[in-house]
Amino acid sequence: MSPSDPNHPGPILFYDGECGLCQRLIRRLLALDQRGGLRLAPLQGPTAQAWLRERGLPTKDFQSLIFLPEGLRGRCGHLRKTDGVIAALHASGHPRMARYLRLVPRKVRDTGYQFVARLRHSVFGAWKTGQPMRPEWKSRFLA
Repeated sequence: MSPSDPNHPGPILFYDGECGLCQRLIRRLLALDQRGGLRLAPLQGPTAQAWLRERGLPTKDFQSLIFLPEGLRGRCGHLRKTDGVIAALHASGHPRMARYLRLVPRKVRDTGYQFVARLRHSVFGAWKTGQPMRPEWKSRFLA
C-alpha cells in the first residue's frame, strides 16, 4: 500500500492548498519529517472534501487545518488549529517543539492562529502552482 493511498494507515494533515504561507509551512514540516510518516491533502481536494462531507463539517472553511492522527479510517477523531499543529509536529518526529507550543495556553495559541489565518492571503499571497517539490515528497500527498 503506497503512502498516497487514502487507506494507508497513519496521520494525515488537511491544509489550505491555495495559501502561500500554508504551502511554505507544509514544505517545512515535510523537511522535518525524516521518518516520512505524515501524509498531506489540501482542504480543497477530493480526499478532504469527502471526509468533511461525511462528517457534516463545513466544506468551504479553509481557515483551519485538520489533523487526523489515525488517518481517514481512524476512530479517535480529529484536531484543529494549534492542537493540530502540535500533533503534526509530534507525528513528524519533533515532540520537543510540540511540547514548547503546548506550554502556551490553547486560547492564546488559537487566538494567534486565527489572527494569522485572517491575514495570511493578503500578506503571503496565493500559492503559485508549479513550484518545484522534492520528488520524494510527492507520494505523501493525497488528492
